[in-house]
Amino acid sequence: MSPRPRARDLGIHIGRLPSGRWNAITDVEGVRVGHATIVRGDGPLVVGEGPVRTGVTVILPHDGNPFLEPVFAGWHSLNGNGELTGTAWLDEVGLLSGPIALTNTHSVGVVHDAIIEYAVRSHPAGTVFWSLPVVGETYDGTLNDINGFHVRPAHVAEALEAAAQGPVAEGSVGGGTGMICHELKGGIGTASRALPADHGGWTVGVLVQANYGVRHDLRIDGVPVGRHIPVADVPSPYGGKRAAGPGTPGAGSIIVVVATDAPLLPHQCRRLAQRAGLGLSRAGGYGRNSSGDMFLAFATGNRGIPDISGSDRAGPGTTDVRMVLDDRVDGLFTAAVDATEEAIVNALLAADTMTGIDGVTAHGLDAERVARIMDAHGRGPDGPGRAIDAGEGR
Repeated sequence: MSPRPRARDLGIHIGRLPSGRWNAITDVEGVRVGHATIVRGDGPLVVGEGPVRTGVTVILPHDGNPFLEPVFAGWHSLNGNGELTGTAWLDEVGLLSGPIALTNTHSVGVVHDAIIEYAVRSHPAGTVFWSLPVVGETYDGTLNDINGFHVRPAHVAEALEAAAQGPVAEGSVGGGTGMICHELKGGIGTASRALPADHGGWTVGVLVQANYGVRHDLRIDGVPVGRHIPVADVPSPYGGKRAAGPGTPGAGSIIVVVATDAPLLPHQCRRLAQRAGLGLSRAGGYGRNSSGDMFLAFATGNRGIPDISGSDRAGPGTTDVRMVLDDRVDGLFTAAVDATEEAIVNALLAADTMTGIDGVTAHGLDAERVARIMDAHGRGPDGPGRAIDAGEGR
């Protein structure tokens, strides 16, 4: 089966900045992504047996050992009906000291524990240390036996061992396996933007786990695509449910991870994370009451920051860091907004139709139909919406 097209394959170029080589979060030098995907069983739900449609995605912030070398980071909650562990300490010190993991709502604990176990093995024998991992979640219980607790420590280790630079698998993979977005099949998506040399030459990459939204709100590059794909034509996996709560339209969540190689300080990372909400809004996210919309940004432009334990440290107790001037960050903000919107679109385009528990089906977004809708609104390959300096990255 040939890979499903991404936004740029359809001539959709969001914003005017070019993408990086892979148009992925891994375009930020050293960032690595790994997935463990768990799919088995069909038919009626039998709790503890399946059907299973879930997994784990991990993001390693650089090419070294993230448990031993932290990077500056910050986070933002647009709406807090969700979980992103480790953020109290992140607020306190502004440092990310390990990988970021994404999974389903009821597997946060096992993933959290498994990362600590992996960290133990990453330290020299006998080292005394502590870890507060960052684990985010969205709810996949519409398609997955979420109360069967099918994510195991071995899956976390699998994702960590698989983490690599280069192209990133999207759609129904890893933590995004059972996710639904705008009443269509959602999941993992990614994109990047490269700033020109006279604006710093930095790269911004974004990865999303998209599991939010109602159909008629979906917009792509300003086009109301969702209105042209009504649920009467392409059925919703929610079967007409409209009450608030898990397993209903608009009740899901999204986790957005933003990476950059710019030398940002923690307060600037937090500001960068906030901008993901603007990209989400442009795609049709409204931060609904029952949605957990949480964003984290980290910056690798300062390397060699001492680990946070401070144990047995000699010397003057200071270290030198660099920062982008606050009045020069607008290009980074623009990049984060555009890459977030495109990452959501890529998540939708990459995801095939999936049937889960009790025969519930989330339909994949039809790329040919999207192309026709975009063309009709002047946003196709030759339309006025195409960026004149868009990059060639896929």
